[in-house]
Amino acid sequence: MTLSNKYMDMALEEAIKAAERGEVPVGAVIVHGPTKNVIACESNRVKEDCDPSAHAELLAIRIACQALESERLIDCDLYVTLEPCPMCAQVISFARIRRLYFAADDEKGGGVENGPRILHAKSCHHRPEIYGGIGASAASELLKDFFKSRR
Repeated sequence: MTLSNKYMDMALEEAIKAAERGEVPVGAVIVHGPTKNVIACESNRVKEDCDPSAHAELLAIRIACQALESERLIDCDLYVTLEPCPMCAQVISFARIRRLYFAADDEKGGGVENGPRILHAKSCHHRPEIYGGIGASAASELLKDFFKSRR
């Protein structure tokens, strides 16, 4: 198993936990590059926290910043099961995440490769390396099953 798959599998486990709580199944993991230590694991908590900004990525970024006692995550990589939305993409830029790995594309609500493509905009202050499609089938299936069960 490659490192990318290992960390994406951890993010998928977080997404499954979110689905079990009735949240949209998205999970995120942040890895400190130099040490390869996982410093944050989170999943969506929008409903649970009554907070529309409680996306897995933002929650994980907050935890990682506290762990490193810095508002910048320069040496960190983010693994997330769904393409980040525009809000999350902007925070990823502000946090100076080194690399972004995401599983499933989000054609409707994405902000990285779809939609406004925040991290590709001229106004973007920091562009992480971006790798999409890692573990896409499993993440897509989990999302499809979740929304199918809601209809």
